[in-house]
Amino acid sequence: MYKRFPILFILLAVNTCFTFGFSQKSSPLKLFKANNHHIQYTGRIDSWNKQAPRIWAPGVYIEAKFKGSQCEILINDEVSGDNNHNYIELVIDDQAPYRIKLTEKNNIIKVPDGLSDTEHTILICKDTESNIGYIDFLGFRCEKLLSLPAKPERKIEYFGDSITSGTGMDLSGIPCDKGQWYDQHNAYMSYGALISRNLNAQWQLTALAGVGLIHSCCNMDVVMPQIYDKVNLRANKLVWDFNKYRPDVVTICLGQNDGRQDSVLYCSTYVKFIETLRERYPKADIICLTSPMADSSLTPILKRYLSGITSYMNETGDKKVYKYFFSRRYHSGCGGHPDLDEHKLIADELTRFIKQTEGW
Repeated sequence: MYKRFPILFILLAVNTCFTFGFSQKSSPLKLFKANNHHIQYTGRIDSWNKQAPRIWAPGVYIEAKFKGSQCEILINDEVSGDNNHNYIELVIDDQAPYRIKLTEKNNIIKVPDGLSDTEHTILICKDTESNIGYIDFLGFRCEKLLSLPAKPERKIEYFGDSITSGTGMDLSGIPCDKGQWYDQHNAYMSYGALISRNLNAQWQLTALAGVGLIHSCCNMDVVMPQIYDKVNLRANKLVWDFNKYRPDVVTICLGQNDGRQDSVLYCSTYVKFIETLRERYPKADIICLTSPMADSSLTPILKRYLSGITSYMNETGDKKVYKYFFSRRYHSGCGGHPDLDEHKLIADELTRFIKQTEGW
């Protein structure tokens, strides 16, 4: 069940900016800056400015626990390109999420009215990806921040393209071919985030719409082996510190934008990419996936490629590389992408496989 966040809960900050772009005088609540030790972050974040961590990637999420019936979230939006505004997902007490489109450069977002004057958890997830622009998280205003439990020990990372980033899937607010092309993005409800919540694991979506292994679509000038180690994937900038996140499981969902390629070039590049990931993640299980939206001509090609790739890796000593072929095509969303319901079906398929593989 999904809710559109009522517009009355989104308040715009005044243009007279203070240290964080927002005036504390505009609220009776206490300001807790982004570097407060009670706030948890998961995902690839540029933390150079610890009081305004910058987020490009889809699926990056922030968690906190607060006391009281009121809470305000302070977020700056880059508003890149042709007036692009990011979407975020807001989840209170693990209830149905609210999907919010930011409307200004400086945004103050109030949680819904009606909360009890007790303790509440809050999760904020970036729904849109790096080519929509960054957001800066500046902190919370509330009565009090409290300690959260430790994060789940399990970690999964999902490498992929638009499917993995949640493009074209959420038609609950704006139908396909209406509004902006990113209005249906929803990384929080994408298959990777769903799988991780199914398995009580942390998630990280290293994904970019249009990207391929050796060929990207849409005049894109990068491919995944170039950007897999970056914080800002679309700009191919800011090297990521892999020590910050060591996944137990890695999935690779590429090939949709490559299409039919020279098999030797494609497979040798894929093998090299796995070997590169293995250097970063010596203990991780790596699962190579077919494209959930591939048609009847592309799917057999990807199956043949991945069968050869995984067999080669296993035979040369890496027994922790697996393949998984989706049971059907998922393409009911915008532009032939999986929709919300299909992302759940994809997640259910892959959850079962990961549980079996990992013994979770």
